[in-house]
Amino acid sequence: MPGHVELPLVLDRAASTPLAVQLGDQLRASMRGGTLRSGERLPSSRALAALLGVSRTVVTEAFQQLYAEGWLEGRHGSGTYVAGLTEPGESSGTRGAPAAGRGAAGDIPAGRDGAAAGPELDAPGAGPRPIAMPAAGRGPDVVYTAAPGGEGFIDLRPGRPWVRDYDRAAWRRAWRRAGDRPPADVIDPYGHPRLRELLADHLRRVRGVAVGPENVLVTRGTGHGLDLLVTTLLRPGERAGVEEPGYGKARTIIEARGGRVVPCPVDEQGVLPAGLPGDLRLLYTTPAHQYPLGGRLPIPRRERLLAWARRSGAMVVEDDYDAEFRYDVAPLPALYGLDPERVVLLGTLSKSLAPDIGIGWLVATPALLARIAQVRHALTDRTSGPVQEAVSVLLERGDLDRHLRRARLSYARRRAAVVDILGGLVTGDSAGLHVFLPLPAERVGPLVAAAAERGVLLDTADRHHHGPVRHPGLVIGYGSVSQAELRKGCAIVAGLLAGG
Repeated sequence: MPGHVELPLVLDRAASTPLAVQLGDQLRASMRGGTLRSGERLPSSRALAALLGVSRTVVTEAFQQLYAEGWLEGRHGSGTYVAGLTEPGESSGTRGAPAAGRGAAGDIPAGRDGAAAGPELDAPGAGPRPIAMPAAGRGPDVVYTAAPGGEGFIDLRPGRPWVRDYDRAAWRRAWRRAGDRPPADVIDPYGHPRLRELLADHLRRVRGVAVGPENVLVTRGTGHGLDLLVTTLLRPGERAGVEEPGYGKARTIIEARGGRVVPCPVDEQGVLPAGLPGDLRLLYTTPAHQYPLGGRLPIPRRERLLAWARRSGAMVVEDDYDAEFRYDVAPLPALYGLDPERVVLLGTLSKSLAPDIGIGWLVATPALLARIAQVRHALTDRTSGPVQEAVSVLLERGDLDRHLRRARLSYARRRAAVVDILGGLVTGDSAGLHVFLPLPAERVGPLVAAAAERGVLLDTADRHHHGPVRHPGLVIGYGSVSQAELRKGCAIVAGLLAGG
């Protein structure tokens, strides 16, 4: 594509429609109308976010939705491109895209799923501006490693793992092997059979869940799996519970599918079964490491939760997002292993491997999987075949297991550094990649601002509440920074807490 395509992308910050949805709608319209044509390269999400004056999360969410609908495709090492489309100006209905508002939401990486987790970093006074699309092939896309706040910041917000120590030789070998295998001529809505076998074995070994490939459906991550499940089970107007505070994207997905979200209180151990409404169709929960407070749901409470599910007929959705990482504590059984009929287990490689790998799993009974696969087929929804092949190689050769062993040791050292500096101030430190630091509500804002002035970015618990903030404090992630950065950042936080 010679020169640049000037796209007048205009985001209305005063509108009720989320910025990511506005951006996705405008890019989709540009592709439908032929302004953007097949094979043209989009700016990197970092560059587009800077040009629009928004956080990178906004652009990432829009891109992920367009990936899910088939409008965009990634080319390994070279960026994001417009996928093969019909002739410019032709109706989208002729290309099999899902109806507006009903496409798979994909894995929406905000907060814990790998993108910047902080508030929108809108440029003050930023108004509409045309966006220059670079010519195809101009410069590589940049993998997100730094905070949107700029170079030099220590980003202690949760949501991203440490990816710099991954075995690059193993990574290259997996992609070469994947490239040697011919593409499939039929898309299996369950995912590649061999990968399903390997994931079943992985879950047995890593999580103690005895499942076979008939129980596993390959997804693009936990958000994508939740979207498929909600689309299959939840009718418009039905009620679904989400932990309060909890993972905001779960609320977004449920509401996007027409469900009514019911906030369900949690404490320092996790969701509270007592008082759960009896008319919930689904309950989304994070029992291995409650997000964001960090609690591990104890066995008696797990049993009470499952008893409630059996009485009410609700399906419990168990998000196992970072269960591979625990410290100085024994593993707790997955809810799915305690009652496979009433639990669906969601998992992802976004924490154990990398946020942008786009592979996860949904574990359920074969009967429920058949219904989900039917919905997925109708949506022409799929997970990248080459990515499935590459992950299969990593699992077959034991490369992922070796990486997990190294990662556990690395994260254990980071966690120890946090506890060493912040001591008894933090909770939720026995698992996962973040801790919670309770604070009086009036101290949170000033402390976050003071930390930012000193180069430390922090996340706040109020951002994860749907209603009144009952658990004010800081959510401190330690997955994506070096030991030296982590110690420096925590020391700054400790100094501010002490009044320095």
